[in-house]
Amino acid sequence: MGGALDPKNGIYMGGWGDFGCPTPQRIATYSLSSNRQRPFAGAAHAAVFNVFRRFRHQVLYVVPPFVAAYAAMNWAIERNEYLNSKPGRLEAGEE
Repeated sequence: MGGALDPKNGIYMGGWGDFGCPTPQRIATYSLSSNRQRPFAGAAHAAVFNVFRRFRHQVLYVVPPFVAAYAAMNWAIERNEYLNSKPGRLEAGEE
């Protein structure tokens, strides 16, 4: 059978893969069938409020730089158009 003595205690442990111990008792296992699980339960509801919460907390970090960049770009475009127009060239002293 391939059993051997335990060198420390001298107790037979059983063959390979069977260590001679009784089967475990009183082990409870629980499972939920796949058709009863709801992995996306409430996902849409949570997503709406989570997006609103994150937007509310980040808006003051994002909006002011965009407003400043838009104002600077708008001023630069208007200034460029003015300097390349007839009155702008006359003001700069070009003919």
